[in-house]
Amino acid sequence: MRHGNRRLDLLLAFGAASFLLLPWYRQESGFFGLNWLGEFPFSAEPAPGILQLFAHGRLWLLGVVVFFGLGVAARFMADPMRRGAFFAASGAAGLVYLCLQGVAIGFSGWTWGLSESLFGALSDGQPAMGAGAICLAISFVLMFAFGLVERGVMKGDAFVVGSISMLVFLVFVFVFYPIGSMLVAAVQDFDGSFKPDGFIRNLQDPSIWSLSCVIGDGRCGVAWRTFTLAIMTASASTLLGLAFALVATRTRFPFKKGLRLLTVLPIITPPFVIGLALVLLFGRAGVVTETLSSLFGIEPGRWLYGLTGIWIAQVLSFTPISFLVLIGVVEGVSPSMEEASQTLRADRWRTFWRVSLPLMKPGLANAFLIGFIESMADFGNPLVLGGSNGVLSTEIFFAVVGSQNDPSRAAVLALVLLFFTLSAFLAQRVWLSGKNFATVTGKGDSGAHIALPRGVSIGVHAIVIPWMIFTVVVYGMILVGGFVTTWGLDNTLTLSHYARAFSVSFENGSIAWTGVAWNSFWTTMEISLISAPLTAAVGLLTAYIIVRQKFAGRNLFEFALMMSFAIPGTVIGVSYIMAFNLPPLEMTGSALILIACFVFRNMPVGVRGGIAAMSQLDKSLDEASLTLRADSFRTVRKIILPLLRPAITAALVYSFVRAITSISAVIFLVSAEHNMATSYIVGLVENGEYGVAIAYSSMLILVMITVIAGFQLLVGERKLRRENRVAGLGSNSPVPLGQEKTA
Repeated sequence: MRHGNRRLDLLLAFGAASFLLLPWYRQESGFFGLNWLGEFPFSAEPAPGILQLFAHGRLWLLGVVVFFGLGVAARFMADPMRRGAFFAASGAAGLVYLCLQGVAIGFSGWTWGLSESLFGALSDGQPAMGAGAICLAISFVLMFAFGLVERGVMKGDAFVVGSISMLVFLVFVFVFYPIGSMLVAAVQDFDGSFKPDGFIRNLQDPSIWSLSCVIGDGRCGVAWRTFTLAIMTASASTLLGLAFALVATRTRFPFKKGLRLLTVLPIITPPFVIGLALVLLFGRAGVVTETLSSLFGIEPGRWLYGLTGIWIAQVLSFTPISFLVLIGVVEGVSPSMEEASQTLRADRWRTFWRVSLPLMKPGLANAFLIGFIESMADFGNPLVLGGSNGVLSTEIFFAVVGSQNDPSRAAVLALVLLFFTLSAFLAQRVWLSGKNFATVTGKGDSGAHIALPRGVSIGVHAIVIPWMIFTVVVYGMILVGGFVTTWGLDNTLTLSHYARAFSVSFENGSIAWTGVAWNSFWTTMEISLISAPLTAAVGLLTAYIIVRQKFAGRNLFEFALMMSFAIPGTVIGVSYIMAFNLPPLEMTGSALILIACFVFRNMPVGVRGGIAAMSQLDKSLDEASLTLRADSFRTVRKIILPLLRPAITAALVYSFVRAITSISAVIFLVSAEHNMATSYIVGLVENGEYGVAIAYSSMLILVMITVIAGFQLLVGERKLRRENRVAGLGSNSPVPLGQEKTA
């Protein structure tokens, strides 16, 4: 009880400080720059909420005081059930009121004509919310959560209830609110009135749904064309990812380190660079095309520009994601189960087919789902290689920024994409429902993995080795491109591209970063290194809650998380601009909007990887910890996280590299002050400076490899195998019967 009272007291103190001591509205010069301290607290711009209310005439903030005061009064109620009810109600009401007043009142007054007609015109408006308002909103969320804890919800576990409440709030703000803002704009006229004509017209457009087509020549409707491509890409990337994972963990392949490097390379490369490398190889004037033409007289064709080329580029790009998801799952299959199968006289093939592979089903399903969604949301590869074969993501892009300028069409296409991804999500849930895949329990022995059946070993090597060679060739072309004068035309070797991008000089005893790429490079590193740990933490916490906790709306919550991953980055970028360019939250042009976009766009990968890995951890581990009086937070920190190291590594790696290589959303959100690497590289490509663009991309690849290795070292490896340690012996090998020694 004392602990609960202290928790409530700290929360109320935090809420009071938010209203009394922090600037209520957004500071144009930035909150963390602290320039506002010179005029704080009496100037109107940096004034705290209490002075905004009484000194600057913003009387609508009185409702915030009332609801917070009800929470303070509830704190002193003796009955915990009644105290919890009042505390939760005041938190929920305060949060709703705070959000409504922020949306309803803009810079110049009411944003809704209905509000003005009901309450009269306002003499003044309000800027976007600042540190004080945001911190008080967090206080209201936690007031609601701790009120439920007082009433015994989720067995009174404050960590679990608080985490669920905060995640729901953040998902609403950074996923539903932006997408909702975009969809509302799609059925509005220029004056804000309701006009759904354009939305209905686009929904019935035959160019979206036409089935009377030949897939290969691109005359299919854009919806079915994208769906077919996604199925092909997801199937191929999952198969290749499994083959890579098996070779890396179950064989004596001599080049495993090189294999792991090659599986990571495609996801740390800007997507349009892979497309350009494929054009250099297989385009009409490509190296392979010219060689075949000169040797065999084969006439150059345009087969690369269409679904075939997009498919090759997407499989090359997304196989590493499947590998990162699957390697932890393959390693997590308990060797003791395989040993038990062989003890029952099953051969290696039967053991693999009937025991090992079924236990990998969560990973296979998640890898397929991620590959499917990645393909549907991909923007860079279709833009470079699609030609006239547009897919949903590129069609949305041109509907928003092209000559069409049709937000209704963009909204319809986004809804079609959501329909496909939702269908894939539900199919995965049906396939895995009612099955248990736990392989890591609290029991001590795990044994050693059996070797792959000979046929499987030959098959995976036959898949992996040619793909490795192909990947090496593609990246060889990328590497060469940074050292030639004009890529594909003048192959004279030069270092001028690297010098122009990353030159350094010494002026007045200090280093001067004179290269044209340094500004965007440092900005990219800073934002990526901030967003990656946040993405991993939020994603794995969400996975723990989904797998281990039961609460109303859990399935809806999981789908809401996938929405940000399923929607093309183009739509995410446009929706963020529409939602966060005006009050109540104004973040455009800041680093915060880029970090928020990366965290909630990439978080689903951490969620899916965490769910796949956590499905293999028996719940008895949690129960044993809780039985020993550890709370949920300590259980997660001491028991769950050490066993999720592969998933943690995958989440960190993926979120970091996606923050660097993303283009479709970033191109809408960057500013002159915060320009990201991919946006800068696109500008170089548009200006025809291909050599500098390739040099910049190559430097990014090198930096990302270094940081990924650092993440791997920092997180470490999960060890599940049996180690027979005997006192006085330096070997881990089993000791013959009768020769055991005891400590």
